Amino acid sequence: MAGVPRVRVLFANHPRYADLTPAQYAEGLAWLRRTGMVTAAGRPVVEVCDGELREDMAAVAIPRVLWNQAAEDAKKAIGAAGEQALLRLLRRDGVPHVRHVAAESDAYGYDIEAARSVFERAHIEVKATTDPTRLVVHLTRHEYEVMAADADWCLVAVLVGSDGNAASVATVNRGWLHGAVPVDQRRDGRWESVRLTVPVCALTPGLDTGTWVLLPEGLPSTVWAFQPSHGASA
Repeated sequence: MAGVPRVRVLFANHPRYADLTPAQYAEGLAWLRRTGMVTAAGRPVVEVCDGELREDMAAVAIPRVLWNQAAEDAKKAIGAAGEQALLRLLRRDGVPHVRHVAAESDAYGYDIEAARSVFERAHIEVKATTDPTRLVVHLTRHEYEVMAADADWCLVAVLVGSDGNAASVATVNRGWLHGAVPVDQRRDGRWESVRLTVPVCALTPGLDTGTWVLLPEGLPSTVWAFQPSHGASA
C-alpha cells in the first residue's frame, strides 16, 4: 500500500487526478482523519480492493470495501465514447473550432471547446450514458465551480448507442444544476462530488449553449422522459 506522501505526489502530478486541486485533496485527507477513516499513522480503516485479499493484508483486521475494476473501466469507456460522439457531431455540423481539451487535462472543468465565432463559444462538459430510461450524472465540485464562473460552460448529456455513436443529445439547464447541488452546511465540511438524477423538465434537446443551438439531424428529441423529480447525494 502506498503511503500518504507517495499518494500526495501522485495526486499533485498525475493528469488523471487534475480535476481537483492539491489543496482539495489535502482537505479530503484531513476530513478522513477527522472522521477516523485514516489513522494518525496514515493507514486506512477500510481496505478498498477488487475482491482479492492481498497477502500483506491477510493478517490485518481491516474491513474490505469491494470495488470492481471491470465496471470502472466500462464507465470510463462510456464517458470516452460520449465525448468522441459529440466531437463527431460538432465537426459534422461544420463547427470551425473544436478542441478536445479533456485529452490534454482534467483541470479545465469541461471536456470540449467549440466555437462558431468569437461571439458563439461553448465550453462543454459531456456526461455520457447507455441508459435511455433515466439520466444520472456525476458532477465534481471543480466542474460546478467552473460552471458558476464561466458563462460559456454547459453540460451536455449524450446517450451512447450500441455502435458508439450518439443516439440522443440534450443540454441540462444551468439553473436546475445550481438548485440541485448540495449546500455546504459548515466551514469544515464541503461536498466534492454529487450524483444527480436529471428530470426531463431540466433538459433541452440538442446542444444549447445559450447563444447558439445545434440540433443534430436524425437524432430523436430527449429520450429520458421519466416523471420530473431530482435527487442528489454526495
